[in-house]
Amino acid sequence: MRRLDAVHLALMCMALAVAYLVPFELLLLSYVVLGPAHYLTEISWLHGRKYFLPHPSIPLMLCVVGLTAAFITDGYWFGVLFWGTFVACAIFAAATAMQSMVWLMVAGAVTIFVLAPGSNFIVLATLLPTLIHVSLFTLVFMVLGAWRAGSKGQALLVAVYVVSIVLIVALPPSEATAIPKFAEAARDYFGGVAPALGRVTGIPNLTLDGRFAGLLAFIYTYHYLNWFIKAEITGWFDMSKTRLAVVGAASAASTALYFYDYALGFIVLLMLSLLHVVLEFPLNTIALRQLGTMATQSVMQRVRQRA
Repeated sequence: MRRLDAVHLALMCMALAVAYLVPFELLLLSYVVLGPAHYLTEISWLHGRKYFLPHPSIPLMLCVVGLTAAFITDGYWFGVLFWGTFVACAIFAAATAMQSMVWLMVAGAVTIFVLAPGSNFIVLATLLPTLIHVSLFTLVFMVLGAWRAGSKGQALLVAVYVVSIVLIVALPPSEATAIPKFAEAARDYFGGVAPALGRVTGIPNLTLDGRFAGLLAFIYTYHYLNWFIKAEITGWFDMSKTRLAVVGAASAASTALYFYDYALGFIVLLMLSLLHVVLEFPLNTIALRQLGTMATQSVMQRVRQRA
């Protein structure tokens, strides 16, 4: 196993262990402390790559969407805005007209599902910038990297990540260590995620208990750490000293603002979070497309070999 993969594994195991010890506290502190640094460094990195989009005006529109979304209180229209933006980014980032058509067909099928009884845009609005972005897309990038590299070490990381999630769900962390104020704040911010997931899975009465807090604590913490540890691969730190100073100061100020003014700090963190989610949409769709292409080619190759 490469040194970087070993560090990844150690950080993942550490995140899992701490999620079991203090799930509510880890969830909140990761979001407040690691979150702003992740959002700002990734936005800087995406900016250097023109957000993987063909025209500079598109990222400006995405910024408007991300910042506006933080002030939309109607979950239905929030979901419509986010899903429409995701589909638009998939089309803008498509390399060919055929890929655009495929995305339109997939988007149409998903939209029909979302509009079906028992599911709606409110659920999508809750899960897309949280569980789907933080966990599913993290897994997609991990699988894509392992597949491309043909690395057993990276494949092990994917397996441990999935096993960790299953472990938390099967053997949930205890709520005994929860500090009431942290637990209350965590429920204020993430309380809607559990019921939304319950509607999708058909599991009633899901709440932000020790199990779900531990799950979110693990996937959010590893999502952030995974970004920082990939510095050698992505080169996110490759920026001017001036920009680095601005990013560092803005990150520290965002965290400090939260501890100074609970409500105002949350609004700032929410705006940063949604902004980085929306600006990452083009890259997410590219990763999904590449993973789908690699999987299709692999299946076709096996079919030819058996023929």
